Amino acid sequence: MKPILLTALALLVAATFNVPASYAGMQDDVDQAVSIIQRFQDMPEKSIPREVLRDAKGLAIMTVIKAGFIFSGRGGSGVVVARVGKGWSGPSAIGTGGAGFGLQIGAQVTEFVIVLNTYDAVKAFSQEGNIQLGTDLSVAAGPVGRSLGAGVTPVAAVYTYSRSQGLFAGVSLEGTVVGTRSEANAKYYGKVVSPKAILSGAVKAPAGAKSLQRALSRH
Repeated sequence: MKPILLTALALLVAATFNVPASYAGMQDDVDQAVSIIQRFQDMPEKSIPREVLRDAKGLAIMTVIKAGFIFSGRGGSGVVVARVGKGWSGPSAIGTGGAGFGLQIGAQVTEFVIVLNTYDAVKAFSQEGNIQLGTDLSVAAGPVGRSLGAGVTPVAAVYTYSRSQGLFAGVSLEGTVVGTRSEANAKYYGKVVSPKAILSGAVKAPAGAKSLQRALSRH
């Protein structure tokens, strides 16, 4: 089991730092994002509140694998999108990764939805490089439930949610570093393109991203 877990982790961490990995392309991340949004909203009384999604300026959606065998670590990939006009921008590739030491044995897959509550949060994700949640942007575990009522003011620039092994919750990701995967964007769009151009809507979304835009347009 040890070689399999370490190989999977190495591939995920490699994706975070723009190293080509064959285990998944950006279209896989886009398709996975559609499934994650649907699963998060199919949880009666424990979904992301409608008001939070309605007022969101952007969303980052990721899948993270945490694996360990004496040494432990995690890595993941996903996409970030922003509201543009009456719709949503194309997706920009993001990733996260890290390593440490521990006694954990096994692997765990967690799905994250990061709600960007402010234009400053979208701007941060529009820059090349890394963002540290809690340092570059204020972050809080997101509220859960079908409805929060009208006029709810966000308490942080970013709300975070997680789903792991069927369990859903608002969760704090303070200290997590999320980086742009520039090479993945270039391959997906067929040219070198900046996150700012993507998230501003200046770049037309590829046909493969239409399913994600449709899923988000319902919120």
